[in-house]
This record gives sequence, C-alpha cells and structure tokens, in this order.
Amino acid sequence: MRGYNVAMPVVIDEKYLPARLTSGPMTDQEFEDFCAEHPDCMVEMTAEGDVILMPPAYWFTAARSGAILVQLGTWAYSVGGVVVDASGGFRLPSGARRSPDAAWISRDRIDGMAVTGPGRTWLLCPNFVVELKSESDSLATTRRKMREWVANGVQLAWLVDPDRRAVEVYQPGSEPRTLVDIANIAGEGPVGEFVLDLARVWNPVV
Repeated sequence: MRGYNVAMPVVIDEKYLPARLTSGPMTDQEFEDFCAEHPDCMVEMTAEGDVILMPPAYWFTAARSGAILVQLGTWAYSVGGVVVDASGGFRLPSGARRSPDAAWISRDRIDGMAVTGPGRTWLLCPNFVVELKSESDSLATTRRKMREWVANGVQLAWLVDPDRRAVEVYQPGSEPRTLVDIANIAGEGPVGEFVLDLARVWNPVV
C-alpha cells in the first residue's frame, strides 16, 4: 500500500493478522481515518511509515493486561499522573505512532503536552511503559519496539513475557536485563515506588 488513500480502505482477513503494510508517511488525520476504517484492530505505525495491524487480544491476554493496569492505576492514584491502556496512542518524536499495553505519564509531561485534537493522539512519550507479549507477538519485533520506546524518551520499559515467566527491563544508556521466575518486580526512576505483583499476571484467573 503506497500513498494511502482514505477513499480506498484496505480489507484484510483476520486470519492474516498481524499484518504489516507499507504506506509511507501519513498525516495525523489520515492515520486517524485509517484507524477508524479498522475499528476491530489495534493499529500502529513505524517511524518509516509502515502500518501494523494487530488482531484483538485473546481473552487470557486481556485479563493479564487488566491485572497490570489495575495495579499501575492504583499506584498512580496515590502519586499522580495518568495511566493509559492500549487504546491510548502516542506520536513519538521519531514519527512512530505506538500504543503500549500500559503506560504512565507524569504530571509535568501532561501539563506541557500537545494533542492533535480532543481525544486523539498524544504528542509526547510516556515516562514508563509496559508491553505484554501475547500469543501473536514476535519476541524479536517486540524487543525492537522496546528499544524504540527508550530511544524516544521512555525512562523505564518492561517487556512482560508470560511464556517464559520473564520480564525484560529496558532503560536509557544500558543493555536490557532479563529477570526470570520472579514473584514481583519493583519500579525504578520515575516509578520507583511501584511494585507489580506478577502472580496476578501469570495467572489472572486465580
């Protein structure tokens, strides 16, 4: 798909998702129009202009994501800032448009933020993000996304991989480190007082 035309929507069978489409750069309005044409998909865009369409999460993955969001939201309620889920999109300094499974944005970043319009894409990078690897995610692709978050200003990023019961920790200026078979993980830097109970993530239906 080269040179996106909002009058010619792309139709993709769900069995072929996730899908990566080469479109070239889009304006904010074109990207929002494209997302509106695919309301049943999660849509992201790389800095190079490739559109990524992802299927809805399986229910078990959604429950795991919910376990993360509840804990992060409870913590944020006491310290301030805003927590968003995968429905909240960010346009990063690189031009990529990404939607993390969970993110926290500090009050100072919110006060200085810009948005493309009411309820639309945030033109900033969160302080902290969590990406939850699902059954359809490629580990290599998700790792590239984690590095992209950090390169664009995220201070701490966690890649939570239930298949390996592992958490990969990404921070600026250091190589990722992997923690395996841990019961919980403590935040650092901007989320230094946050602790994620991983038992609720590995098995959210206990």
